[in-house]
Amino acid sequence: MKPLALTTFIATITMLAGGCATKKYVQQTTAPIQAKVDQVGDQTMKQGTAIEETRTELKGVDERATSGINAAKERAMTAETRANEAMTVGKDALTKANQASETAQKNTQELSGLRQSVSSAFSSLDDYKLQGEVSVPFKFNQHRLTDEAKQELDRLMADKTKYKRYFIAVEGFTDVTGPAEYNAVLSRRRADNVVQYLVTNHDIPIYRIHMVGLGEQKPAEDAKTRAARAKNRRVEVKIFSADAGTAMSRLQ
Repeated sequence: MKPLALTTFIATITMLAGGCATKKYVQQTTAPIQAKVDQVGDQTMKQGTAIEETRTELKGVDERATSGINAAKERAMTAETRANEAMTVGKDALTKANQASETAQKNTQELSGLRQSVSSAFSSLDDYKLQGEVSVPFKFNQHRLTDEAKQELDRLMADKTKYKRYFIAVEGFTDVTGPAEYNAVLSRRRADNVVQYLVTNHDIPIYRIHMVGLGEQKPAEDAKTRAARAKNRRVEVKIFSADAGTAMSRLQ
């Protein structure tokens, strides 16, 4: 082989050998770095996954917390509403109780006024004796006079012409069904209809009639049966006279 060719061949071999050595060196040098990079990448991916899981868990916790807060608010609002309703019911009950008390007091005052009126208009009550009475029945929640009730009143008024000094007491009643204030009004309507019938059909002067509505007070029977309630729905009409037994002409 010629010297030049030999030199070239040796140089080429040297370069190849040097290149292989350099590549191996690079590989040996970069391998740990790549492994570290890969490790960092794996850690980064794991951390990213953990972060995402943490975010998901935090979101779930937040949703549960929000749901719990909303449920607590709803329960609080419900409790407040019920408390307000209970307060309203209590106020209504107190109002009705006060109304019932006022009605009872009013009825007592009316009855006292009736006695005082009778006492002043007809000398002494001791002189007036009961001469006749009738209990007029009424249907449930009704104040209209039935034919039977009118007949009872007609029989009571049949002998009124023999009295000169007399007055008629008309007391209306109801059973215990319904509010006391409503029953008080209903009892007065019943008594009013009786008074109207006496004035219209028997020519009784209005000044001789003393009327009061006592509602569910003074029941004829204290029992809670249907029959007892029927007896309590009534108007009691009584004739009092200070000259009983003396036959006299009707004095208007």
